[in-house]
Amino acid sequence: MLAYRHAFHAGNHADVLKHLVLARVLRYLGEKDKPYTLVDTHAGAGGYSVEGRYAQKNAEYGTGISRLWDRKDLPEALAAYVQLVKDFNPDGQLRQYPGSPAIANLLMREADRLRVYELHPTDHRILASYLAERPNTQVSDKDGFASLKGELPPPSRRGAVLMDPPYEIKTDYGKVLAALREGLQRFADGVYMIWYPQLQSLESAQLATRLKATADASAKKGWLHVRLTVTQPDERGFGMLGSGMFVANPPFTLHEELQECLPYLVEHLGQYDGANFVLEQRAS
Repeated sequence: MLAYRHAFHAGNHADVLKHLVLARVLRYLGEKDKPYTLVDTHAGAGGYSVEGRYAQKNAEYGTGISRLWDRKDLPEALAAYVQLVKDFNPDGQLRQYPGSPAIANLLMREADRLRVYELHPTDHRILASYLAERPNTQVSDKDGFASLKGELPPPSRRGAVLMDPPYEIKTDYGKVLAALREGLQRFADGVYMIWYPQLQSLESAQLATRLKATADASAKKGWLHVRLTVTQPDERGFGMLGSGMFVANPPFTLHEELQECLPYLVEHLGQYDGANFVLEQRAS
């Protein structure tokens, strides 16, 4: 939806989980000399001021990245993610939070191809300006779901897709499933990362199960599912309890890296005694 602005949520617990996974996948892909492509279907503005009025409205970063910023005991993969955020803030103060295109820009090599999609006109304009000097990059204001089939398979036959729609409309759940199914048909070796919110809704509760069934049928290297629950619903039963990431064809290193990080995230990002995580994997 064009009304959605990620700036209100930048740096929250969901961003921590999403960008931790994204960073580990991109580092893994970058270990080989052959270039790869990243397609980001819902890219946002690229970066967000945590001092601006949007981020300050609910200060969600205060229960996310802020809780990790000064920690000296971070697990290795988590420390590498936090360092990326620090690299985005060269004065040493947490003023800006990097969105997924900025995380990608910090990690990808010049030969790697970046394809980003963002419909919101303001965010698209900011994103296009931010990535204007990056080689092998296209910033589009077209629908990322509809455009995905034209991006796959990438020229080098190496690549990843990040899908993280706002899910403000229920049809996003079905679009994610359809996009994963079609993506795997076109590019069965690709790494597909799908973020979703943990809500008290049937669509949210069923999504991971439906994604697993899709990956079981088509993903050559199986799947990984991680969910981080940090809080409880409000008195009316509403609110985002946490979030999850589903990865089809995950790097073989990802499960072990997350296994080390997740107990730490529960301890430091959890907002109630029942905070927990789920980490499961199925090899093909």
